[in-house]
Amino acid sequence: MDLTWLDPDHLDPRDVAEAVGVLEAARQVDTPHEPSQTVALFIADLRHGWDGTPSLVGVARNARGRVTGVLEIQLPAWDNTHLGTVWPTVDPAARRRGLGTALFEAGLDRIRAEGRSLVLAFAHDQPATTGFAKAMGLDRASEEVQRRQDVRGLDWERLDREYAAAAERATDYELVRVSGPTPEEMLPDVARMTAAINDAPIDDLAVEDEVFTPERIRAFDAARAAHGRRAYRLIARHRDTGELVGHTMVGVDGERPWLGSQYDTSVLRAHRGHRLGLFLKIGMLRWLAAEEPQLHTIDTWNAASNDHMIAVNELLGYRVIARSTAWQKRL
Repeated sequence: MDLTWLDPDHLDPRDVAEAVGVLEAARQVDTPHEPSQTVALFIADLRHGWDGTPSLVGVARNARGRVTGVLEIQLPAWDNTHLGTVWPTVDPAARRRGLGTALFEAGLDRIRAEGRSLVLAFAHDQPATTGFAKAMGLDRASEEVQRRQDVRGLDWERLDREYAAAAERATDYELVRVSGPTPEEMLPDVARMTAAINDAPIDDLAVEDEVFTPERIRAFDAARAAHGRRAYRLIARHRDTGELVGHTMVGVDGERPWLGSQYDTSVLRAHRGHRLGLFLKIGMLRWLAAEEPQLHTIDTWNAASNDHMIAVNELLGYRVIARSTAWQKRL
Protein backbone atom coordinates (compact mmCIF):
# COMPACT_ATOMS: atom_id res chain seq x y z
CA MET A 1 0.00 0.00 0.00
CA ASP A 2 1.34 3.42 -0.99
CA LEU A 3 0.14 5.73 1.81
CA THR A 4 0.89 9.46 1.67
CA TRP A 5 0.08 11.82 4.55
CA LEU A 6 -1.37 15.13 3.40
CA ASP A 7 0.21 18.40 4.49
CA PRO A 8 -2.61 20.85 5.34
CA ASP A 9 -0.38 23.82 4.52
CA HIS A 10 0.73 22.49 1.10
CA LEU A 11 -2.23 20.67 -0.39
CA ASP A 12 -2.20 19.37 -3.92
CA PRO A 13 -5.70 20.03 -5.34
CA ARG A 14 -5.54 16.65 -7.09
CA ASP A 15 -4.97 14.81 -3.79
CA VAL A 16 -7.88 16.65 -2.23
CA ALA A 17 -10.17 15.98 -5.18
CA GLU A 18 -9.34 12.27 -5.22
CA ALA A 19 -9.74 11.90 -1.45
CA VAL A 20 -13.11 13.65 -1.51
CA GLY A 21 -14.13 11.43 -4.43
CA VAL A 22 -13.41 8.31 -2.38
CA LEU A 23 -15.26 9.63 0.67
CA GLU A 24 -18.26 10.57 -1.46
CA ALA A 25 -18.34 7.20 -3.24
CA ALA A 26 -18.29 5.44 0.13
CA ARG A 27 -20.99 7.72 1.54
CA GLN A 28 -23.34 6.92 -1.33
CA VAL A 29 -23.03 3.21 -0.57
CA ASP A 30 -22.65 3.13 3.22
CA THR A 31 -24.54 6.15 4.59
CA PRO A 32 -26.74 7.65 1.85
CA HIS A 33 -28.77 9.48 4.50
CA GLU A 34 -25.76 11.70 5.25
CA PRO A 35 -25.09 14.96 3.34
CA SER A 36 -22.57 14.72 0.52
CA GLN A 37 -18.88 15.35 1.14
CA THR A 38 -17.36 18.60 -0.15
CA VAL A 39 -13.86 19.89 -0.80
CA ALA A 40 -14.35 22.85 1.55
CA LEU A 41 -15.38 20.65 4.48
CA PHE A 42 -12.53 18.24 3.84
CA ILE A 43 -9.96 21.04 3.90
CA ALA A 44 -11.54 22.55 7.02
CA ASP A 45 -11.16 19.20 8.82
CA LEU A 46 -7.54 19.02 7.73
CA ARG A 47 -6.75 22.48 9.03
CA HIS A 48 -9.07 22.94 12.01
CA GLY A 49 -10.66 19.66 13.04
CA TRP A 50 -13.66 19.83 15.35
CA ASP A 51 -12.19 22.27 17.85
CA GLY A 52 -8.73 23.29 16.79
CA THR A 53 -7.14 19.84 16.69
CA PRO A 54 -6.75 19.04 12.98
CA SER A 55 -7.27 15.56 11.60
CA LEU A 56 -4.33 13.61 10.19
CA VAL A 57 -5.28 12.34 6.75
CA GLY A 58 -3.48 9.93 4.47
CA VAL A 59 -4.37 8.76 0.97
CA ALA A 60 -3.63 5.29 -0.37
CA ARG A 61 -2.91 4.81 -4.08
CA ASN A 62 -3.15 1.66 -6.15
CA ALA A 63 -0.54 0.47 -8.65
CA ARG A 64 -1.86 2.91 -11.27
CA GLY A 65 -1.51 5.86 -8.93
CA ARG A 66 -5.22 6.30 -8.25
CA VAL A 67 -6.45 7.09 -4.72
CA THR A 68 -8.58 4.17 -3.55
CA GLY A 69 -8.45 4.65 0.22
CA VAL A 70 -8.46 7.45 2.79
CA LEU A 71 -7.21 7.15 6.36
CA GLU A 72 -8.23 9.73 8.96
CA ILE A 73 -6.80 9.86 12.47
CA GLN A 74 -7.78 12.14 15.32
CA LEU A 75 -5.48 12.67 18.29
CA PRO A 76 -7.19 14.65 21.07
CA ALA A 77 -5.06 17.45 22.42
CA TRP A 78 -7.30 19.17 24.98
CA ASP A 79 -7.87 15.99 27.02
CA ASN A 80 -7.90 12.19 26.61
CA THR A 81 -4.34 12.26 25.32
CA HIS A 82 -4.13 8.50 25.86
CA LEU A 83 -6.26 7.72 22.81
CA GLY A 84 -6.53 8.10 19.08
CA THR A 85 -9.47 7.57 16.73
CA VAL A 86 -9.09 5.93 13.34
CA TRP A 87 -11.40 6.04 10.29
CA PRO A 88 -10.36 3.97 7.25
CA THR A 89 -12.46 4.50 4.11
CA VAL A 90 -12.11 2.37 0.98
CA ASP A 91 -13.58 3.17 -2.41
CA PRO A 92 -16.44 0.67 -2.96
CA ALA A 93 -14.83 -0.27 -6.28
CA ALA A 94 -11.65 -1.38 -4.47
CA ARG A 95 -13.08 -3.31 -1.53
CA ARG A 96 -12.46 -6.90 -0.42
CA ARG A 97 -8.80 -6.76 -1.40
CA GLY A 98 -7.30 -6.14 2.03
CA LEU A 99 -7.00 -2.37 1.72
CA GLY A 100 -9.28 -1.64 4.67
CA THR A 101 -7.18 -3.88 6.91
CA ALA A 102 -3.96 -2.28 5.68
CA LEU A 103 -5.34 1.21 6.33
CA PHE A 104 -6.53 0.28 9.79
CA GLU A 105 -3.18 -1.25 10.72
CA ALA A 106 -1.39 1.84 9.42
CA GLY A 107 -3.66 3.90 11.65
CA LEU A 108 -2.75 1.76 14.66
CA ASP A 109 0.94 2.20 13.89
CA ARG A 110 0.56 5.98 13.74
CA ILE A 111 -1.43 6.08 16.99
CA ARG A 112 1.19 3.93 18.74
CA ALA A 113 3.95 6.15 17.40
CA GLU A 114 2.20 9.13 18.99
CA GLY A 115 2.38 7.39 22.38
CA ARG A 116 -1.32 6.60 22.64
CA SER A 117 -2.56 3.45 24.39
CA LEU A 118 -6.18 3.21 23.24
CA VAL A 119 -7.73 3.25 19.79
CA LEU A 120 -11.35 4.17 19.10
CA ALA A 121 -13.34 3.58 15.93
CA PHE A 122 -16.89 4.60 15.07
CA ALA A 123 -19.02 2.92 12.42
CA HIS A 124 -22.66 2.79 11.42
CA ASP A 125 -24.25 -0.52 12.31
CA GLN A 126 -23.97 -2.70 9.24
CA PRO A 127 -22.96 -6.38 8.94
CA ALA A 128 -19.79 -5.52 7.01
CA THR A 129 -18.54 -2.89 9.48
CA THR A 130 -19.39 -5.03 12.50
CA GLY A 131 -17.50 -7.98 11.04
CA PHE A 132 -14.53 -5.76 10.19
CA ALA A 133 -14.37 -4.28 13.70
CA LYS A 134 -14.40 -7.71 15.31
CA ALA A 135 -11.74 -8.95 12.90
CA MET A 136 -9.53 -6.03 13.94
CA GLY A 137 -9.84 -7.07 17.59
CA LEU A 138 -12.09 -4.21 18.66
CA ASP A 139 -14.67 -4.45 21.44
CA ARG A 140 -18.05 -2.76 21.56
CA ALA A 141 -17.97 0.17 23.95
CA SER A 142 -21.05 2.32 23.28
CA GLU A 143 -24.14 2.44 21.12
CA GLU A 144 -25.16 5.76 19.58
CA VAL A 145 -28.30 6.78 17.69
CA GLN A 146 -28.67 9.44 15.03
CA ARG A 147 -31.99 11.26 14.88
CA ARG A 148 -33.31 13.83 12.42
CA GLN A 149 -35.92 16.51 12.93
CA ASP A 150 -38.03 17.72 10.01
CA VAL A 151 -38.25 21.41 10.86
CA ARG A 152 -40.82 22.02 8.13
CA GLY A 153 -43.26 19.58 9.71
CA LEU A 154 -43.17 20.81 13.30
CA ASP A 155 -46.42 20.81 15.24
CA TRP A 156 -46.14 24.37 16.51
CA GLU A 157 -49.37 24.30 18.48
CA ARG A 158 -48.08 21.38 20.54
CA LEU A 159 -44.60 22.90 20.85
CA ASP A 160 -46.03 26.23 21.99
CA ARG A 161 -47.95 24.41 24.73
CA GLU A 162 -44.81 22.55 25.80
CA TYR A 163 -42.83 25.79 25.75
CA ALA A 164 -45.39 27.56 27.92
CA ALA A 165 -45.40 24.67 30.41
CA ALA A 166 -41.59 24.65 30.54
CA ALA A 167 -41.52 28.43 30.97
CA GLU A 168 -43.76 28.09 34.05
CA ARG A 169 -41.17 25.76 35.60
CA ALA A 170 -38.31 28.05 34.56
CA THR A 171 -39.56 31.40 35.81
CA ASP A 172 -36.23 32.05 37.56
CA TYR A 173 -34.42 31.98 34.21
CA GLU A 174 -34.29 34.03 31.03
CA LEU A 175 -33.01 33.07 27.59
CA VAL A 176 -30.10 34.90 25.99
CA ARG A 177 -29.32 34.62 22.27
CA VAL A 178 -25.74 34.57 21.02
CA SER A 179 -24.94 34.15 17.33
CA GLY A 180 -21.48 33.87 15.85
CA PRO A 181 -18.34 33.74 18.02
CA THR A 182 -18.80 33.58 21.78
CA PRO A 183 -18.39 37.04 23.37
CA GLU A 184 -15.11 37.33 25.25
CA GLU A 185 -16.78 38.04 28.58
CA MET A 186 -18.89 34.87 28.29
CA LEU A 187 -16.04 32.47 27.53
CA PRO A 188 -15.38 31.23 31.10
CA ASP A 189 -19.09 30.62 31.77
CA VAL A 190 -19.64 28.95 28.39
CA ALA A 191 -16.67 26.67 29.05
CA ARG A 192 -18.15 25.72 32.43
CA MET A 193 -21.60 25.05 30.91
CA THR A 194 -20.10 22.99 28.11
CA ALA A 195 -18.27 20.82 30.66
CA ALA A 196 -21.66 19.73 32.03
CA ILE A 197 -21.88 17.43 29.00
CA ASN A 198 -19.56 15.13 30.95
CA ASP A 199 -22.62 13.97 32.90
CA ALA A 200 -23.96 12.27 29.74
CA PRO A 201 -23.52 8.48 29.73
CA ILE A 202 -20.37 7.02 28.14
CA ASP A 203 -21.23 3.33 28.68
CA ASP A 204 -18.02 1.24 28.48
CA LEU A 205 -15.83 3.80 26.70
CA ALA A 206 -12.43 4.07 28.41
CA VAL A 207 -12.42 7.85 28.19
CA GLU A 208 -11.85 10.63 30.69
CA ASP A 209 -13.96 13.73 31.23
CA GLU A 210 -13.49 16.34 28.53
CA VAL A 211 -11.74 19.53 29.59
CA PHE A 212 -13.16 22.82 28.36
CA THR A 213 -11.35 26.14 28.63
CA PRO A 214 -11.96 29.57 27.11
CA GLU A 215 -9.20 28.77 24.60
CA ARG A 216 -10.98 25.62 23.52
CA ILE A 217 -14.27 27.48 23.08
CA ARG A 218 -12.45 30.02 20.88
CA ALA A 219 -10.93 27.19 18.84
CA PHE A 220 -14.34 25.54 18.45
CA ASP A 221 -15.86 28.81 17.25
CA ALA A 222 -13.03 29.29 14.76
CA ALA A 223 -13.42 25.73 13.47
CA ARG A 224 -17.18 26.18 12.96
CA ALA A 225 -16.51 29.35 10.99
CA ALA A 226 -13.89 27.55 8.88
CA HIS A 227 -16.47 24.84 8.15
CA GLY A 228 -18.90 27.51 6.98
CA ARG A 229 -21.34 26.99 9.85
CA ARG A 230 -23.54 29.77 11.14
CA ALA A 231 -23.57 29.25 14.90
CA TYR A 232 -26.53 29.85 17.20
CA ARG A 233 -26.19 29.44 20.97
CA LEU A 234 -29.16 29.91 23.30
CA ILE A 235 -28.26 30.36 26.97
CA ALA A 236 -30.33 30.07 30.14
CA ARG A 237 -29.36 32.81 32.59
CA HIS A 238 -30.46 32.87 36.23
CA ARG A 239 -32.38 36.09 36.72
CA ASP A 240 -31.27 36.86 40.30
CA THR A 241 -27.58 36.03 40.06
CA GLY A 242 -26.89 36.51 36.34
CA GLU A 243 -25.23 33.09 36.28
CA LEU A 244 -25.20 31.28 32.94
CA VAL A 245 -26.51 27.83 33.80
CA GLY A 246 -27.37 25.99 30.57
CA HIS A 247 -27.21 26.23 26.82
CA THR A 248 -28.02 24.59 23.51
CA MET A 249 -26.25 25.19 20.22
CA VAL A 250 -27.09 24.60 16.55
CA GLY A 251 -24.94 25.09 13.46
CA VAL A 252 -26.46 25.84 10.04
CA ASP A 253 -24.50 24.89 6.92
CA GLY A 254 -23.62 28.03 4.98
CA GLU A 255 -23.33 26.25 1.61
CA ARG A 256 -26.34 24.00 2.20
CA PRO A 257 -28.49 26.22 4.40
CA TRP A 258 -31.32 23.73 4.60
CA LEU A 259 -29.13 21.51 6.84
CA GLY A 260 -28.69 22.06 10.58
CA SER A 261 -26.62 20.20 13.17
CA GLN A 262 -27.42 20.06 16.85
CA TYR A 263 -24.33 20.51 19.02
CA ASP A 264 -24.28 20.25 22.81
CA THR A 265 -27.24 20.81 25.08
CA SER A 266 -26.28 20.88 28.76
CA VAL A 267 -27.47 22.31 32.06
CA LEU A 268 -25.41 22.69 35.24
CA ARG A 269 -26.36 20.04 37.77
CA ALA A 270 -27.48 22.54 40.42
CA HIS A 271 -30.06 23.99 38.03
CA ARG A 272 -31.65 20.81 36.72
CA GLY A 273 -35.27 19.93 37.41
CA HIS A 274 -36.69 23.13 35.90
CA ARG A 275 -37.25 21.75 32.38
CA LEU A 276 -34.48 24.00 31.10
CA GLY A 277 -33.42 21.49 28.44
CA LEU A 278 -36.85 21.57 26.81
CA PHE A 279 -37.16 25.33 27.37
CA LEU A 280 -33.85 25.87 25.58
CA LYS A 281 -34.46 23.52 22.68
CA ILE A 282 -37.92 24.85 21.82
CA GLY A 283 -36.57 28.37 22.28
CA MET A 284 -33.88 27.51 19.75
CA LEU A 285 -36.47 26.28 17.25
CA ARG A 286 -38.36 29.56 17.63
CA TRP A 287 -35.19 31.53 17.00
CA LEU A 288 -34.22 29.47 13.96
CA ALA A 289 -37.72 29.81 12.50
CA ALA A 290 -37.11 33.56 12.36
CA GLU A 291 -33.43 33.60 11.41
CA GLU A 292 -33.17 30.54 9.15
CA PRO A 293 -36.64 30.00 7.61
CA GLN A 294 -35.14 27.90 4.80
CA LEU A 295 -33.98 25.23 7.27
CA HIS A 296 -35.29 21.73 6.48
CA THR A 297 -33.67 19.38 8.97
CA ILE A 298 -31.58 19.23 12.13
CA ASP A 299 -29.55 16.14 12.98
CA THR A 300 -28.47 15.04 16.44
CA TRP A 301 -26.63 12.13 18.06
CA ASN A 302 -27.20 10.62 21.50
CA ALA A 303 -25.86 7.63 23.36
CA ALA A 304 -28.58 4.98 23.20
CA SER A 305 -28.53 4.95 27.01
CA ASN A 306 -29.18 8.70 27.36
CA ASP A 307 -32.85 8.26 28.16
CA HIS A 308 -33.43 11.82 29.35
CA MET A 309 -32.21 13.63 26.25
CA ILE A 310 -33.76 11.05 23.94
CA ALA A 311 -37.15 11.70 25.56
CA VAL A 312 -36.72 15.43 24.98
CA ASN A 313 -35.68 14.94 21.36
CA GLU A 314 -38.54 12.57 20.57
CA LEU A 315 -41.01 15.03 22.10
CA LEU A 316 -39.58 17.60 19.65
CA GLY A 317 -40.22 15.29 16.71
CA TYR A 318 -36.78 13.76 16.14
CA ARG A 319 -36.89 10.34 14.51
CA VAL A 320 -34.21 7.64 14.30
CA ILE A 321 -32.39 7.49 10.96
CA ALA A 322 -29.26 5.48 11.84
CA ARG A 323 -27.40 3.64 14.58
CA SER A 324 -23.71 3.53 15.24
CA THR A 325 -21.27 1.67 17.47
CA ALA A 326 -18.18 3.02 19.19
CA TRP A 327 -15.47 0.36 19.23
CA GLN A 328 -12.26 0.37 21.24
CA LYS A 329 -9.03 -1.56 21.65
CA ARG A 330 -6.14 -1.17 24.07
CA LEU A 331 -2.73 -1.07 22.41
